[in-house]
Amino acid sequence: MAIKKGDKVKIEYEGKLEDGTVFDSSERHDKPLGFEVGSGQVIKGFDKAVSGMKKGEEKEFSIKPEEAYGKRNPDLEKEIPRKALPQDQEPKKGMMLMMGTPDGQKFPAKIIKVGKEKVTIDLNHPLAGKKLIFKIKVVDVS
Repeated sequence: MAIKKGDKVKIEYEGKLEDGTVFDSSERHDKPLGFEVGSGQVIKGFDKAVSGMKKGEEKEFSIKPEEAYGKRNPDLEKEIPRKALPQDQEPKKGMMLMMGTPDGQKFPAKIIKVGKEKVTIDLNHPLAGKKLIFKIKVVDVS
């Protein structure tokens, strides 16, 4: 039976960038990815690609940024006072920080520029603006 919206699936996967860099895989997590198809638990392009597949089927596909993590938004690059960062380590370009919202949610931010008084951070998702390539295998459907 073909996978449809509402089915619960388990997928083995490997996600790569166009340059071949692997950014994630089920092997890294030591278990397949489980989600309900069409529920918004995974990015739109991944959901679409799994629909219609069958248990045991494998395929490779790519997802444009619009159906993954969106395009990069330059408005999400923010300058913050250097003193607002943890003082126990020197900020460096490329360093990842975990930022917190007032309601307790955490999200990653990348330092893209370090000045004497201010640091510029990028709040875009690390995969925003990137085409993603996945190789997947459906291991279970319920």
